[in-house]
Amino acid sequence: MLHRIARLALTAPRRVIAVAVLLMIGAAVFGVPVTGSLSAGGFQDPTSQSARASQTLADKFGQGDMQLVFTVTGPGGAAGDAARAVGTDIVDRIKESPHAADIQSAWTSPRPVAAQLISKDGSSGLIVAGLTGGENDAQKHAEQLLAQIQAEVLPQHPDVTAVAGGGAMVYSQINHQTERDLLLMESIAIPLSFLVLVWVFGGLLAAALPMAVGALAIVGSMAVLRGITFFTDVSIFALNLSIAMGLALAIDYTLLIISRYRDELKTGAAPEQALIRTMATAGRTVLFSAVTVALSMAAMVLFPMYFLKSFAYAGIATVAFAAFAAVIVTPAVIVLLGDRLDALDVRRLMRRILHRADPPPKPVAEQFWYRAAKGVMKRAVLIGVLGVTVLLLLGVPFLGVKWGMPDDRVLPTSASAHQVGDELRDDFATNTDTAVTIVVPDADRLTPADFENYAAELSRVEDVTSVTAPTGTFVSGDKVGPPAAATGVAEGSAFLTVGSSAPLFSDASETQLDRLHEVRGPDDRAVEFTGIAQANRDSVEAITTRLPLVLGVIALITFALLFLLTGSVVLPLKALVLNVLSLTAAFGALAWIFQDGHLGAFGTTSTGTLVANMPVLLFCIAFGLSMDYEVFLISRIREYWLESGQTRADNDESVALGLARTGKVITAAALVMSISFAALIAAQVSFMRMFGVGLTLAVLVDASLVRMMLVPAFMHVLGRWNWWAPKPLVKLHQKIGISESGPAPAPRPTASVSASAPVSETG
Repeated sequence: MLHRIARLALTAPRRVIAVAVLLMIGAAVFGVPVTGSLSAGGFQDPTSQSARASQTLADKFGQGDMQLVFTVTGPGGAAGDAARAVGTDIVDRIKESPHAADIQSAWTSPRPVAAQLISKDGSSGLIVAGLTGGENDAQKHAEQLLAQIQAEVLPQHPDVTAVAGGGAMVYSQINHQTERDLLLMESIAIPLSFLVLVWVFGGLLAAALPMAVGALAIVGSMAVLRGITFFTDVSIFALNLSIAMGLALAIDYTLLIISRYRDELKTGAAPEQALIRTMATAGRTVLFSAVTVALSMAAMVLFPMYFLKSFAYAGIATVAFAAFAAVIVTPAVIVLLGDRLDALDVRRLMRRILHRADPPPKPVAEQFWYRAAKGVMKRAVLIGVLGVTVLLLLGVPFLGVKWGMPDDRVLPTSASAHQVGDELRDDFATNTDTAVTIVVPDADRLTPADFENYAAELSRVEDVTSVTAPTGTFVSGDKVGPPAAATGVAEGSAFLTVGSSAPLFSDASETQLDRLHEVRGPDDRAVEFTGIAQANRDSVEAITTRLPLVLGVIALITFALLFLLTGSVVLPLKALVLNVLSLTAAFGALAWIFQDGHLGAFGTTSTGTLVANMPVLLFCIAFGLSMDYEVFLISRIREYWLESGQTRADNDESVALGLARTGKVITAAALVMSISFAALIAAQVSFMRMFGVGLTLAVLVDASLVRMMLVPAFMHVLGRWNWWAPKPLVKLHQKIGISESGPAPAPRPTASVSASAPVSETG
């Protein structure tokens, strides 16, 4: 196939490029509007008890899918005439909306409920409205209501302030902020990446090629994501990955192909033969690497949250388009440009300006990466022990990780939803976000006394501030208030609302949730919990229960693919261990910075928790990218190994030569990839900034400490055992193995190898 692709590029380069341009235009036209079809949610397990309870509340009780909250402040406080007038007008406007499900306010709700909706100092009152439409449409309804209120209500009362927040506004503002972040990210990553490429490639035309390939990968993945939105929910944050990874992988793959092409030309090969050889070697490596990365990220579809599934969709699509463009468009451009590939060489121009001669070519033995590999292997045990120790120590903070759900604090403090959230946490005795709702799915033949006794038992749990029973009875400690509207029973089901003073995601909140679960349901009926605290618990459980399966799938895929490439069972195991080690520094940094608040939490609001989805996401993506560099390096080392006498000394020489040939490529690719991911740090949504920090650290650590130091050290210590496999697997690899250099040579007898000694893949 690769040979045919090379021939196609040689015979019809203009047609190949024309088709690619048309494909990119079509993908852009269809894919760019995708932002209007994406959602900011997807962090909860849709199969959990909290999801079932929420669905019951929506179906049987008309409870909204998401909340829209207003804090109203005016002269004379919440009890003043101005605040009351604005509050009641806002409630009236919300009631007119067909998307409003349930509304409570400090001015229109029954006295026991209204008292909970006034701030501690009496200066502000709350309006809490449920909106229907799910995660995608509820936020749009909130935007429409806010625009109407800002246009029709607030101008009549300039002395009153009404600030919008709640889950619906959080999602809306996250979406708009993410769109702005994407533009900022592109404006940072693209120019910086191009400058690095000019430094690496020299020629401006050669440097522009990876950018074009990256553009095709990005718009292609956008088109795929938009197509998927017709069938299921997709997270808007997947776009961040498409842009960062599309640019990074395009540069990785084109850099590998062009570097190999130049190497082949230096050996004296004709351009046509150099291209064919390049596609048979580097082209094969690109496809193999793409399959490895894509399958690593595909494992995320095993999680039930569509946030993680969306990154799997985006990752697979981006890798596929990047690899497709790299192996098809790149050779066509090489043929079309010919000698002009190195035109507009900025480095040569700078040397002329500075009156410096072109540096003479260095023998491999004098190159930095060759000498570095030899130096590492001379002190392999010391460097290996020190490297592993450093990585483990950097990962220690992650041992104290605490999990939480994203809330308004993921937004910058200037966002109105964040400001409302701060008011609820600081100024109100009861925060609606901390409330726990308990649904009784089967409430037939339960009496009011059953509900009131259950509510009384719940109210005795520590940090419970109040319980609203289905009968309308309001219970707070030992006090029982007068009945309010009895809206908690419908269609054979019932629900109770438990107010809580325990901070979300704290030990007190977790303990309280345990105690509430221990209270027997009314008449021993089964109950289901919902609310942010329960949803967080369900999401963490959904991740932790599926994590062994996901990790096992990734390990199995990685092992199988590396075995097909190397014919060894040792090198895949080594790769698994080192790839996991390379992530410890990133995980430790996430906990130390964003959970514990060091370094100012990188300008975000530290909540004392990490979003449980993010480390899983970081692991799957960074692990796949680590395999990208592993394939680049090991495939070249193996090429030299197969050409050698396959002694222990040959193993070391193959490692040094492989590193010498790929060291610059891997370093340059990692630098550009880290720029792409570091651009995510500019994002104003905190967990995307965390994602950017984690991926940047993971890439840099992997390409420097792991790939350039630990790999040579480990391969030196293992010697010829690197290439060992049991005889049945050796025979299997000879039949189905993948090789940059074509089929592996037939086994050759050697008197120097005993039956018990480690052998190469060729026996």
